[in-house]
Amino acid sequence: MALSLSPRALSRASARHPWKVVAVWAAIFVISIGLTSAFLSDALTTEADVTNSPDSKVGWALLEQRLRGPTPVNEAVVIRSETLTVDDPAFRAYVEGIHSQIGALGPQVTRQALVYYKDPIPGLVSADRHGTIIALTMAGSFDDAVTNVEDIIGIVEAANGKQSFEVYVSGNASVSRDFNVASEKDLARGETVGGLIALVILILVFGAVVAALVPIVLAVMAIVAAIGVTALVGQVSQLSFFVTNMITMMGLAVGIDYSLFVLSRFREERARGRAVLDAVDIASATAGRAVFFSGVTVIIALAGMLIVPSTIYRALAAGAIFAVGFAILASLTLLPALMRLLGDKVDKLRLPFVQKAQQEFDEERPGGFWDKVASTVMRYPVVGVVAVTAVLLAATIPFFDINRGSAGVSSLPDSFQSKKGFEALERDFDGGQVYPAEIVIDGAVGPSTPVPQAVERLRSLLANDPVFGPSTFSTNRAEDLGLVSVQMASDPYADAANDAIRRLRGEYVPQAFAGVDGVRVLVTGLTAFNLDSIDITADYTPIVFVFVLGLSFLLLMLVFRSIVVPAKAILMNLLSVGAAYGLIVLVSQKGFAADLLGFQQVDTVEFWLPLFLFSVLFGLSMDYHVFLLSRIRERYDQTGDNTDAVAFGLRSTGRLITGAALIMVAVFGGFAMGDLVMLQQTGFGLGAAVLIDATIIRSVLVPASMKLLGRWNWYLPSVLSWLPHLGVEQAKTAYVPDAGGK
Repeated sequence: MALSLSPRALSRASARHPWKVVAVWAAIFVISIGLTSAFLSDALTTEADVTNSPDSKVGWALLEQRLRGPTPVNEAVVIRSETLTVDDPAFRAYVEGIHSQIGALGPQVTRQALVYYKDPIPGLVSADRHGTIIALTMAGSFDDAVTNVEDIIGIVEAANGKQSFEVYVSGNASVSRDFNVASEKDLARGETVGGLIALVILILVFGAVVAALVPIVLAVMAIVAAIGVTALVGQVSQLSFFVTNMITMMGLAVGIDYSLFVLSRFREERARGRAVLDAVDIASATAGRAVFFSGVTVIIALAGMLIVPSTIYRALAAGAIFAVGFAILASLTLLPALMRLLGDKVDKLRLPFVQKAQQEFDEERPGGFWDKVASTVMRYPVVGVVAVTAVLLAATIPFFDINRGSAGVSSLPDSFQSKKGFEALERDFDGGQVYPAEIVIDGAVGPSTPVPQAVERLRSLLANDPVFGPSTFSTNRAEDLGLVSVQMASDPYADAANDAIRRLRGEYVPQAFAGVDGVRVLVTGLTAFNLDSIDITADYTPIVFVFVLGLSFLLLMLVFRSIVVPAKAILMNLLSVGAAYGLIVLVSQKGFAADLLGFQQVDTVEFWLPLFLFSVLFGLSMDYHVFLLSRIRERYDQTGDNTDAVAFGLRSTGRLITGAALIMVAVFGGFAMGDLVMLQQTGFGLGAAVLIDATIIRSVLVPASMKLLGRWNWYLPSVLSWLPHLGVEQAKTAYVPDAGGK
């Protein structure tokens, strides 16, 4: 006996009380706007953290607890003249003027501002004496520093270029601020470009302007509601500021797609002469049900990221889940209400020339384009399976050369202050004034212990490594905690810095502290934290894969009453994900066609990207599989003819799935046009995988494999016959007219 888990009742109730539903969603919209305005800024953070205890986090905590208190946020104002040196009175007057302006901001902005003329520390002056640093310690928390650094940047930008001086600022706060600004810019660009292209595609799919606007409205409602919930949740646990990019990207993609599927089925049933309520009922019982289960699959895949003990993954997962959840809810409530209210007015502002061009792609007419595709593929199924699999495996090959890391400050656009400042720091000051590596020694570290000698051995080893610069050694008053702080002449996110930390942990520390008992040595600092995050991601990737694949298999088995369909769907999705991985490495890391696409060529792929893409892509790919297979299963249950069912499924979904995929590609492509490398890689990877999945996999691999397997597609061992049936209702059930007419 089938388990009743259909969205049909919810959609039917929404269609019968449309104005109430519209009023509820209007209230959700207004409340969400209010929550966003009041709380979003406090809900987001530019900090990243891990929730387990790697060495970098333990060492950081020890320093805060027993040596220096809350970790300072360092900034460096770099001042350089090509003609004057720091010894010239004019140079001194210029520097002291900037120092005075920064000091006038008050202790609520900076706790300390070291300048060479009052604190003659050698590291504050460049080797050629044409440059100097004002070393700042920002006040308050990290997020306070990101806000307050705006005042520092204002002073620096006003001073830069005057009297032939170059003035820049760089540090943890300014870098985070610039990434925030760049992400907001990229977000606005992605929304505009993706939204406009999506609207054009919707008009081409529907052939009517009003019908095209409905999915846009639903996507916007889902995005606004998801951001409102994010603002509320962020009061309990702050979320990464990238969560808004994630919500907008996913909200546009799935919000438009889900409503596209349901609205198209509604129009199809109206064209058959069904009454409005009957058409809404059938659309909800078939396309709506497919949307529900595909959305649940997406959420399951996204939930895998929640397993990783990282605030970045959890923020991205939470934002995407909120967006998908509200997109599902809007498709099952607001959309039926709008379809009931609009009725045939949904086809207002028709474009006859578009509708005429669609006739070749007629979903119902055998012999159309998609019917020919299905017939051709199923005539040569072995060729189709072998050819597509070979192409996708070939595309995956570059992935085996992937270099995981972080692009860091060097990937920011050249116009940003923090990048210019960092380049100046790296060139003239070894770059380590604001990003030192810190070696924490936990235990007795006094002069009478062997620790000072071990520290000297360590400093000697570091002096012979070109990545490491000058170092200092300090202890707390209790002499039970020591700190060796060493400058690093590298971008803290670069491969060179990561390799240096690996050498420090794996070679230098063990050598220097060999035979020293009773102490624990931990390496921390920004680079060490980044390296630990990379390792944590690698450790948890297999766990996430097993979680997502296992739950997805179980859900699809219950939906389609088959063990073959979910196994095949998972294999196909892994092929598309693997191909996307390979293409990202080929384009972004190796630089193939990067200039043509407007991407930066970088040495690394963001370390979090493969796991993130797997979770998102696996869910999104399942969208098309569930929608296509639902139509195939619906037809198969009616006729029992596997070949006919596959041909019907492909021709009845071909135009819709192609349009939906192009919409997703447009949305993701809009974000890939941004300046940030991480968004370029994310948008390109998502767009490439969706395009692959909706074209060669859905058009060739699915029908070819289903033709080869025949009735075995729907094989379920008898020992599993007790499992509940969550599948899409049979057409003969869904098509029972509902008394009530219009």
